[in-house]
Amino acid sequence: MGIMKAFSDWTNARYQKKIEKMESKGYCPDCRGRGFHTFPNEYFYAPTYDCPGCNGSGAFADWEK
Repeated sequence: MGIMKAFSDWTNARYQKKIEKMESKGYCPDCRGRGFHTFPNEYFYAPTYDCPGCNGSGAFADWEK
């Protein structure tokens, strides 16, 4: 169980570090400030979808709400 707890703590610390880094830049942590997600596939057509975390704005303030 010690290994699982250590892994869980490491994952949580890594996530919190990402959140702090994106907050300092003012970017949404989910889309890294782009406002959209792209899903490439085998046909070279990559549909884009607005980020559900920030509703397409790319701002940390919108993600935080």
